[in-house]
Order: sequence, then structure tokens, then C-alpha cells
Amino acid sequence: MSLKNLAKEIFSRLKNAYPAAKCSLQFRKPHELLVSTILSAQCTDKRVNRVTSVLFRKYPTAKAFAESDIEELKADIRSTGFYNHKAESIRNSMRTIIEKFGGEVPRNLSDLTSFDGVGRKTANVVLGDAFGIPGVVVDTHVRRLSYRMGLTKNSDPEKIERDLMKIFPPEQWTLLGHLMIEHGRSVCVARKPKCNECFLNDICPSAETTQR
Repeated sequence: MSLKNLAKEIFSRLKNAYPAAKCSLQFRKPHELLVSTILSAQCTDKRVNRVTSVLFRKYPTAKAFAESDIEELKADIRSTGFYNHKAESIRNSMRTIIEKFGGEVPRNLSDLTSFDGVGRKTANVVLGDAFGIPGVVVDTHVRRLSYRMGLTKNSDPEKIERDLMKIFPPEQWTLLGHLMIEHGRSVCVARKPKCNECFLNDICPSAETTQR
């Protein structure tokens, strides 16, 4: 099976298995998704959603975040972990939105990745789920599954992103990340993947080795 045919079959089976797959971070506006994605680093989406349900009422606009007291913001997000760095990234990003982009979240990768603490993964989440602009999100699940499934031989997230972009059509890029995350959480887990019950085990090159 060619790499593109493998990718096509994997996507089809994942989509059939997880028809409701979507971004699990709750947001109403693009800047809220940016904040949520920054908070999600080393933190579960469930906890982030609990925090932002209060946070977005307290800071309803990008301007409110930009003008926030940094120590107070740190306290507000403390439970998400790494709150010192996250608070600085959030406030600085919101200030950049206000000062350089007229209060609107930019819609391109280069501008978003110029923000403090915003990498390609965060930028692609915002582009794909807030604006519908295709992007491949490479988080720990996508990185692990892509390698196990033989879709890449790389370990660097940016190289994996490029590899996936070559074999999946743009219209699948955003959903691909959500599908892989669902599968990575429920079946193809990090330590003991459930290969025996996986619907991809007949085409996954790692199925035999991980079952041993």
C-alpha cells in the first residue's frame, strides 16, 4: 500500500470511528481559543474548560486580558500549571493583538507564531478551529500516532507537520488532528497501546511490535 493510500484508509477509518471529533476546548471568540490553547500545555482540556468558564467572564475581551494585573492573572490560572509563563504569554499575546492587529486575532501562521509563547501547534489550532483555515496540529498524540502508523520517520513536530501535509489533502488537516487525538486518548495510548482491539491493526506497521 502506498503512503497516500495508507493515509487515505487511516483517515477514513478514524472518521468512521469518531464521527463527533472536534476541538474539545470551549470558546466563543478567536482570542478565547488562543488563551485556551496556551493554557492547555501540560494540562487537560477538561481542566482548562473549568478555568476558562470563569476566566472569560472576568476578562471578556482581548483588551481586558492585555490590561490585566499579572499577579492576579497568575492566580486565576494557577490550577493549569506553569502559570507564571502562561500568564505572561497570554497578556503579551493580547497586547500584541491590540497594539499591532487592531484588536483582531491575525489569520496567518507567521503573525500568530510571532506572539510570545505561541508555537506552530497553538497557531494551527487557532487557524483551524477559529477561522476554518487548514492546518496540521502536531501535539503529543499526533506525534506518537504518526510515527507508529508509519506516516513519518521524524520525531521533530515541524517535520512531522510537513510530512502529514504532503500525504493528506488540506481539507482534512484540521479534522485529522482531532481524530488522532481521540484515538490516542482511547486506543493508541502512550505506554500500552490497545493494538488487539484497534480497528487499524491490520494496516498499522507497529501493531505487531507493540503487542509483544
